[in-house]
Amino acid sequence: MCEYSSDDGFANDWHLVHLGSRAVGGAGLVVAEATAVEARGRITPGDLGIWKDAHIENLSRIAAFVKQHGAVPGIQIAHAGRKASCHVPWNGGEPIPEKAGGWRTVAPSPVPFRETDPVPIELARNDIRSIVAAFAEAARRALAAGFEVVEIHSAHGYLLHEFLSPLSNLRTDEYGGPFENRIRFLLEVAEAVRAVWPERLPLFVRISATDWKDGGWTIDDSVMVAARLRTKGVDLIDCSSGGLAVDAKIPADPGYQVPFAERIRREADILTGAVGLITEPLQADGIIKHGQADMVLLAREFLRDPYWPLHASRVLGVAMDPPVQYARAFPK
Repeated sequence: MCEYSSDDGFANDWHLVHLGSRAVGGAGLVVAEATAVEARGRITPGDLGIWKDAHIENLSRIAAFVKQHGAVPGIQIAHAGRKASCHVPWNGGEPIPEKAGGWRTVAPSPVPFRETDPVPIELARNDIRSIVAAFAEAARRALAAGFEVVEIHSAHGYLLHEFLSPLSNLRTDEYGGPFENRIRFLLEVAEAVRAVWPERLPLFVRISATDWKDGGWTIDDSVMVAARLRTKGVDLIDCSSGGLAVDAKIPADPGYQVPFAERIRREADILTGAVGLITEPLQADGIIKHGQADMVLLAREFLRDPYWPLHASRVLGVAMDPPVQYARAFPK
């Protein structure tokens, strides 16, 4: 979950405590928020960044602490595309004008997210190549910082998703039009990241399995791109949805995205992660037991309770020792 608490992309004590608490709370994997591969790829000026080597030192402190307390440290690398240059949510989240410190956003086509948003710049081919290289450099820095899982963010209406969806990608070159062209950018990013990310370490891709809008990206498309990503060395598809269209009608009931993870797992022959309104231990456990996904990823529930796994273990009757410092609160 984005914390919007950085200055010039640098991680700080907030991120150390925030992510470290989840490791102490028993999470198996702790994934740092959408971390920008370019300064212009930030959603807000407060976003975490990994676009320069100077960011590595502070991130390495977090990765080491997470690992020290029994969790695997992961990081999500991202580019916000046309949804960049916004105020932080608690200040309204609206686009920041350039004269007030904002910046021109980029996208596959000059189509804004909302009609009232500034029109983004259409990326030229050389710009696309530059961003592919930026993702690879971000993965290199993540490795140097000690992270052991990297996730490419291609969901929620951000840049890579914008290329996938025919609602936002109106290009007529090799990066637009037919399905094979619209997935090209994502496949190039995955290939470039895997080239610098060791085979022994997992590579995830987060997708929006559907745009929830006629004429947009569909679950059928997601199955096909997942199978293609598997051939590029991607190990797991993190199956979210939506985020591209303002007027999408999303039936947000408990576990509403789990069927996407189940179908992609079955038809694309790739590991999947289930996300979205998964809040109860028995619910999460059932998803794994019934073969609907290989992993459950929690976000808002972890904001509510950093120690969710410790509490879940008691509900599920699974032995799990808390940190020795907290043992008196969890009597045998």
